[in-house]
Amino acid sequence: MEQKLLKDFELDPKNRSEEALQRWRSAVSIVKNPRRRFRHVADLAKRSAAVIKRRKIQENIRVAIYVHKAALLFEAAGRPEYKLPDEDREAGFSIHPDELASIVRGHDIKGLKIHGGVEGIARKICVSLNDGVSTEDLPTRQKIYGFNSFTEKPSRTFLMFVWESLHDLTLIILMVCAVVSIGVGIPTEGWPKGLYDGLGILLSIVLVVMVTAISDYKQSLEFKDLDSEKKKISIQVTRDGKRQKVSIYDLVVGDIVHLSIGDQVPADGIYISGYSLLIDESSLSGESEPVNVYEEKPFLLSGTKVQDGSGKMLVTTVGMRTEWGKLMETLNEGGEDETPLQVKLNGVATIIGKIGLTFAVLTFLILLGRYLVEKALNNEFTDWSSSDALTILNYFATAVTIIVVAVPEGLPLAVTLSLAFAMKKLMEERALVRHLSACETMGSAGCICTDKTGTLTTNHMTVVKVWISEKSIDIKGNASDLLKSEISGRVLGNLLQAIFQNTGSEVVKDDSGKNTILGTPTESALLEFGLLLGGDFDAQRREFKILKVEPFNSVRKKMSVLVALPNGRVRAFCKGASEIILRMCDKIVDCNGESVNLSEEQEKDIADVINGFASGALRTLCLAFKDVDDTSIENSIPDSGYTLIAVVGIKDPVRPRVKDAVLTCLAAGITVRMVTGDNIYTAKAIAGECGILTADGVAIEGSEFRSMSPEQMSEIIPKIQVMARSSPSDKHTLVTHLRKMFGEVVAVTGDGTNDAPALHEADIGLAMGIAGTEVAKENADVIILDDNFMTIVNVAKWGRAVYINIQKFVQFQLTVNVVALVLNFATACISGSAPLTAVQLLWVNMIMDTLGALALATEPPNEGLMKRPPVGRGVSFITKAMWRNIIGHSIYQLAVLAVLYFDGKRLLNLSGSDATDVLNTLIFNSFVFCQVFNEMNSRDIEKINVFRGMLNSRIFLGVMVGTVVFQVIIVEFLGDFASTVPLSWQLWLLSVLLGSVSLLVAVILKCIPLEKTTSTTNHHDGYDALPSSDNLA
Repeated sequence: MEQKLLKDFELDPKNRSEEALQRWRSAVSIVKNPRRRFRHVADLAKRSAAVIKRRKIQENIRVAIYVHKAALLFEAAGRPEYKLPDEDREAGFSIHPDELASIVRGHDIKGLKIHGGVEGIARKICVSLNDGVSTEDLPTRQKIYGFNSFTEKPSRTFLMFVWESLHDLTLIILMVCAVVSIGVGIPTEGWPKGLYDGLGILLSIVLVVMVTAISDYKQSLEFKDLDSEKKKISIQVTRDGKRQKVSIYDLVVGDIVHLSIGDQVPADGIYISGYSLLIDESSLSGESEPVNVYEEKPFLLSGTKVQDGSGKMLVTTVGMRTEWGKLMETLNEGGEDETPLQVKLNGVATIIGKIGLTFAVLTFLILLGRYLVEKALNNEFTDWSSSDALTILNYFATAVTIIVVAVPEGLPLAVTLSLAFAMKKLMEERALVRHLSACETMGSAGCICTDKTGTLTTNHMTVVKVWISEKSIDIKGNASDLLKSEISGRVLGNLLQAIFQNTGSEVVKDDSGKNTILGTPTESALLEFGLLLGGDFDAQRREFKILKVEPFNSVRKKMSVLVALPNGRVRAFCKGASEIILRMCDKIVDCNGESVNLSEEQEKDIADVINGFASGALRTLCLAFKDVDDTSIENSIPDSGYTLIAVVGIKDPVRPRVKDAVLTCLAAGITVRMVTGDNIYTAKAIAGECGILTADGVAIEGSEFRSMSPEQMSEIIPKIQVMARSSPSDKHTLVTHLRKMFGEVVAVTGDGTNDAPALHEADIGLAMGIAGTEVAKENADVIILDDNFMTIVNVAKWGRAVYINIQKFVQFQLTVNVVALVLNFATACISGSAPLTAVQLLWVNMIMDTLGALALATEPPNEGLMKRPPVGRGVSFITKAMWRNIIGHSIYQLAVLAVLYFDGKRLLNLSGSDATDVLNTLIFNSFVFCQVFNEMNSRDIEKINVFRGMLNSRIFLGVMVGTVVFQVIIVEFLGDFASTVPLSWQLWLLSVLLGSVSLLVAVILKCIPLEKTTSTTNHHDGYDALPSSDNLA
């Protein structure tokens, strides 16, 4: 039934089509306040306009880059003149900021040469290409050349949210009714009595608007904080002669930036030096073909990505002077896409709104009809007065208020509230949610494909074993003396050369003179090992000249470098995955320090050493070198004929509590698969230690997996627990098959540039915050800031909490909707009057809408959430258990209120002139307390003990206390405005007792068995089957 009614409101979590986005928008028909309801929904018109604007900018960039301007083709045309301001000249700069920007933006190589190339530009902006800018100069450079920040939309103020809340059509109608009521009431009933009804409605509207605006404003502040976290990107620069990390927003013109694979170019600049630097300019120019950057093509543009290689650049233009700055203005135009739950609840709100509107119209017509019939029967049909107008106006206000209560505008907004709360809490737990829908989808994840290094392990690597000169040595204590006594000085020299020359990392000294290593954990471990052996990094780098570098990436699984030796010869060094490097070697350094041919038996022995290290959960690397005799190929790094120097075993300890986290996932029905580039023996050892690899699980290498047929893959994928020596394409294939063959909701982790396709394909892409590249983060839905697997489990837990919390709120709100609608409609039909006035209904609306969402949609997760299977794709959101509770509680509340309304005076012995007022106040009070206790019942849809964890939910307790306190104030002190009278303590006690019986009703309802689903693994709503023993509580 739900699928049929909400077929237009189905939306995929990611990569949704424009047609699907338009379809559900067209299906929404009844909206009280479009500004508020659709605040967190993408504006497709604005987005479309932004796309057109972005394409124009990209076209201009393409023209500037790929088409030489006519003015540059003819010397006669001359060049534009830039007059340097006195302020710039006094600061020591001799080139205008706009001229500098135009040279890079237009790829003006001729203009660059006129200024003396990159060295000349550096002189004109007063910077050393070796030492970088001085920290003292930063304010001056920012003042003259600008800040590296982009134009952002101003934040919305609190008053803007108040104004937005006032755009609710039903509230506007009620305001008009209130003003008319005051205008008619004062002449009819006198001052101040004639003022009370209208003023009561106005005060209620003010209260609703203020509470709504405060809630929305707090949400906006949380989203603002999250947005600022998303923009935190660091880059390595050389300043004051030292390499250091700074925020990209602190960059200035003149900074020397170090670029490596996966980095985003943070500003416009000129290439200084580097190796095989390949830049992806598609985000800026729209061109998919990557561009090689070198001395003859030295221009780098902000916003482009480093696809391969490494290099240094001189920053020439920052902020809004760059083309990326102009493009950034269009990137977030139109807002973020809505989430599937938001869309589904918009559908629920639309259906209920139609029903509510029908009931409201019928209520008004019935009340008006009965009133007219009574006047006709009393022969007063032609006798009309202002009091008649006031009565009809009150009927109309009641009908409009029924619409206020009936249209659950808060349903889709509750999703946003819950997601904002969850995202804020996840930020505290070191997870940055980039897309709202990811937090929601993570609750349904049935599979996590995780990396090993840094996620399951600590990423604090140390060399603990080395095999060198045919000897295996444990690195303990004073390794330097031990190795020197075991191997020759020549071998040690070759080993240190292989470590210090073939690295993308650097050893720098801090202010205290202590060595600090900047680079990846693996390279840092090798450099620490080299320093431990007495090596001098700076001396090695000064003595040798690097000719060419092939940086490590996840496809090559090796890093190679070509260097010129002091004696004029050329040598190649290579390091990487042990079996790959071993295949490239035909020689080995023997126990005497001599290079000898590598026999098959020795190769087998070395393979056994590698497997022995790996089985001990060590990461293994081989280091090798080759003397290149043919100087004609000095810029070509060979792929064979190397001499093996050493096999290194690196320890990367498993993170504490990872095994517990994996067991938590298994208990929650989430399969954990390790996908790693490491040796299969290392992977199996770590997976066993983490509890991922079980006796009936399969560990497979990427090469074997990719050679399988689709049929073989479909047979083995459910059993795969470890995939070793995998490439990014293997990860992508695994994720695609899990989603499409098996219908799994898949979360996948990634840190490298080449992981981007898998992160994009997965239902939830999880990028590593420490080890991850900017390219990986940009393609991810969630960034795990501490690279910890425990944090991934927390994201899953909060995702489930969001889903369950929204279910709780929907159950609570639908119950209030049903009772309020039926009560007012039925009493109007039978007696010709409604027991709940407009002011009372507005208060009830605030309890069930803003305050209800605040109480139920922000409940923290409990441990029980991770002891039930995930919610599968396509299951009904409103479950059978929810319908059971809604119908059961509605019947109880309607029965109680009906008895009070029709026979309350007799049962309670109420008499006197105020008996009707007392009874109506008692009905209103009992109705509110029924909702207070039903809100408690809604804390758990199936379990009886709804008080568990209540004291940990401060917001829930605050809302409960606030609701009760304000209810007392309304009844006892605001009677003139709310049409209530003070109640005796006995009637107060009766109201509370009638409300509290809801707790007993809930126990009875939860003991009613539900039809079990055929699936034994996934329950229809993600809950475990309802227990029948003492566990029920």
